[in-house]
Amino acid sequence: MTRVIHTGDTHVGYQQYHSPERRRDFLDAFEQVVDDAVEEGVDAVVHAGDLFHDRRPELRDLLGTIDVLRDLDDAGIPFLAVVGNHESTRGGQWLDLFESLGLAERLGAAPRLVGDTAFYGLDHVPKSRRDELTYDFEPHDAAHAALVGHGLFTPFAHADWDTETVLGESNVDFDAFLVGDNHAPGTEEVLGTWVTYCGSTERASAAEEAARGYNLVAFGEEVDIRRRSLDTRPFAFVSVDLAEGEGAERVREQIRQHDVTDAVAIVEITGAGEPVTPASVEEFLSERGALVARVTDRRQVETESELSVSFADPDDAVRERVTDLGLSTAARDVEETVRASKTADSKVREEVKTRVDSLVEDGDLAAFSPAESGDGGESDADAESGADDGAGADAAEPDSETAADEERPPENAPDAGAVEAGPGETDGGEVAVEEADENSDDAESDEPDEPDDPSNAELGSEDDASDAGAEEAADDSSNGQFTMEDF
Repeated sequence: MTRVIHTGDTHVGYQQYHSPERRRDFLDAFEQVVDDAVEEGVDAVVHAGDLFHDRRPELRDLLGTIDVLRDLDDAGIPFLAVVGNHESTRGGQWLDLFESLGLAERLGAAPRLVGDTAFYGLDHVPKSRRDELTYDFEPHDAAHAALVGHGLFTPFAHADWDTETVLGESNVDFDAFLVGDNHAPGTEEVLGTWVTYCGSTERASAAEEAARGYNLVAFGEEVDIRRRSLDTRPFAFVSVDLAEGEGAERVREQIRQHDVTDAVAIVEITGAGEPVTPASVEEFLSERGALVARVTDRRQVETESELSVSFADPDDAVRERVTDLGLSTAARDVEETVRASKTADSKVREEVKTRVDSLVEDGDLAAFSPAESGDGGESDADAESGADDGAGADAAEPDSETAADEERPPENAPDAGAVEAGPGETDGGEVAVEEADENSDDAESDEPDEPDDPSNAELGSEDDASDAGAEEAADDSSNGQFTMEDF
């Protein structure tokens, strides 16, 4: 029997709500997964992509990840992974760097045997490039086989990648398809193969209310998939429906019924009551010890929507307008770089030139063809607003950082004619899907924000203004971050 932890969407480096504590929370959650792996004595940790939130992680995030992976290596447990859309770069991948350090292995078309199970990998591939794929893998002689992939696959919510195509055209019969990108956990059977999302390890948006965690998967006579929850920072969700005559005091009364100490407090106000100033409610939450306070008055949102402008998130309004312009992929890439990326102002011109030159050198002239009006094309924002988290202003930001890299396939994804292999089949076996933790919700619906909100409405380009200012002042070409070219 082979036992592995199936995890993914750890989004290390995400400074959610501009909070340094939240940034640390994402690394802590990943560390919990590794601690559990060592304690359980599993045969491997399988990561289904989006290890990092950004394709240019900062040094502290790289060092923190290396420390965690070293703990796993010291225990003799291999770390097997694929590349997700958030961390994917046009050059070498960060996963390749960790592999060169002996701390990770990048899965691909060749089988990686763990016990009696062969593991294969399918990196994230943008929608525009998937027609070129042939799902050819090298054969194996193991008792079982599993494919690890990253994308929004059917039959789950917000899907744009057909699972039947992947499994049906593959020359290897898989017992399980272990996937990441959708932050909501869930398991379904497709063509006799168990397809399962492990979900994110930390709440990347307010839409992800259910407990976060990972899957413990065992390959034996049956494929056994069990859900395990993680002890993450609490989120306090407070919904207040104001009746006529009710106002701020009613909101405070509802808040007192929740423990918001060191929590991320999310308050939503609806109803027909009196006007409430969000700032005053946030101040009240801070006085009660909340780490982060976010208040949304849906009544105001409805009024603003009539004007087609959401002042709660001006970036969202700009993004919507840009989508309506029908810009080409290259133009949208440039727009994101100028408006929303972490590139220092002094380096924007150079970055834009590099990106355009790269498209030309790659022969990707289709990227310069205009899209139909209203069709923004494939991007994290489009897919993930429904996947990782589609609700809230914060949730919509994530894609701005990764949309530019969305339009090129990761290096080792199976490509047309890339691998020639004979038939390789494994013994199937029925799967028993069990719920091991009452706090986890495998049936959790994929809110439009939950997928890769891309993976999330809140998973966006939340830049640390103070850091950015200091870095630009120092004229740091990397803006405090690293690219694979630095190595």
